[in-house]
Amino acid sequence: MDEASAVTPGARRNEDIALDLMKFVAMTTGYGRTTSSGVGFQGTGAASKPDEYANHLLELYAKCLQAVQAKK
Repeated sequence: MDEASAVTPGARRNEDIALDLMKFVAMTTGYGRTTSSGVGFQGTGAASKPDEYANHLLELYAKCLQAVQAKK
């Protein structure tokens, strides 16, 4: 909580930016979906179970967070 007080109003945390990026990538590419119905780039393999889908999303979030932190 101490870090939040040091952030200026309107600034976003890396975790929030990474979450938005993850949602955008997952929705745009169908990353980790159980069925592939999108056009264009298809994400890594399809998940056969809900827990596999969740793991795909967590991996994607970690990659997004790493990319956001490297950018700053």
